[in-house]
Amino acid sequence: MQIQIDKLIRSKRRTIALIIESDGSFTVRAPMRAPHAAIETFVQQKADWITRTREKMKSIVPTLGKQYTEGEKFLLLGSSFDLKLVGLQKHSLHFDSGFTLRSAAQPKGEQVFTRWYKERALEIISERVKQYSQQYNFTPKQVKISSAKTRWGSCSSSGTLNFTWRLVMAPLDVIDYVVVHELVHLRVKDHSSKFWNAVEAIYPEYKKQRKWLREHGEKLNL
Repeated sequence: MQIQIDKLIRSKRRTIALIIESDGSFTVRAPMRAPHAAIETFVQQKADWITRTREKMKSIVPTLGKQYTEGEKFLLLGSSFDLKLVGLQKHSLHFDSGFTLRSAAQPKGEQVFTRWYKERALEIISERVKQYSQQYNFTPKQVKISSAKTRWGSCSSSGTLNFTWRLVMAPLDVIDYVVVHELVHLRVKDHSSKFWNAVEAIYPEYKKQRKWLREHGEKLNL
């Protein structure tokens, strides 16, 4: 079966990346000079994976987003915590064994939670990057937090590591795997056996965390 590319984005990258969006559309990111024929060949070689991924997304029953009501549950580091609405508190959103949201901020709940998650993600992920960098002699340029929905992390050609804020909802073991994954990309740009061997040398249980993301990644959202 011939796979149709919905969008092709060329940039200063070294490898071809296939991205299935939440609506089932198919985006390909490719190097600036990659021949179109080579891209098409690569896509068709991955046809079975693309089809399986699209079918999986279709099987996920659409649900309403968060309503930011009393008792609603929110994830942090793999655990679920209840939300409590309060009349007065210093910050719009506070966490201490659970989330408390100022009632007046409820209409802007998504914006408030997103900002809070971004701040925590920068703190937590930066610390994990620092720890692994010191232990294994990596020298990333900086850490940035994005709002990406289909990519957990990326490594730019300049050495900047990007991570989606949604990752802070996952267990710390999963965060560590993504951190190691992107750090190794500072040395090995592709996903060759050399790359995966380097990841495994630092994080032997990486396959378990990759599986967790495949099975639960869609839950890391508001």
